Amino acid sequence: MAQSIGVIGGTGPAGSSIAVRYAYLGHRVVLGSREAARAQGVAADLRERLGGAGANLEGAENAAAALCDIVVVATPWDGVEATVRPLSAALAGKVVISMANALYRDGRNMGALMLPRGSVAEHLRSAVPEARVVAAFHHVPAKELGMVGEPLHSDVLVCSDDAAAAEVVSALVGEIPGARGVLAGNLSAAAAIEGMTAVLINVNIRYKTRTSLQLSGIRES
Repeated sequence: MAQSIGVIGGTGPAGSSIAVRYAYLGHRVVLGSREAARAQGVAADLRERLGGAGANLEGAENAAAALCDIVVVATPWDGVEATVRPLSAALAGKVVISMANALYRDGRNMGALMLPRGSVAEHLRSAVPEARVVAAFHHVPAKELGMVGEPLHSDVLVCSDDAAAAEVVSALVGEIPGARGVLAGNLSAAAAIEGMTAVLINVNIRYKTRTSLQLSGIRES
């Protein structure tokens, strides 16, 4: 049976894209928000896009999303700690995916902020220390992630201090056609991955395109 996926802060571009992609792949998805009515409205719009495949997508408060088997935190980076801390009991022992990047705009370019704990993912872990925090999906463009009928053509770097949780997320990434989860080390690597996202955005701005990250030389086991 497909695992249920909750998306905390799921009404923005990244959260709604990951919600619609995994609903399309057959998972029960709970799209969360601080306001249930807002989440329900966004979920209704996404169900209309999906047609029959959207029956397993629902909108609810963040607390309901936190009850799912796997939880994605898709809030903007500066709201992550305040959003998840009240949900720490529900998130204890669960695989919790951090996908936010701490970025700032510098003219036409993007830069990466250096946070006290290193990365957004590490700040999230400090707020929910009993959760199995995994960093993933940072550099995947929301538009492509939400194009459910198209392959993604991207590797997704996955890092965590919990090796089994990282494998779970890597396998979840692999369900998306054209995507591959690549294990990239402990959670301390998340700072570099989040920072690399700023570099990819700058490349996209310069060349007016949407690049994807694909690593060569990895032998499939």
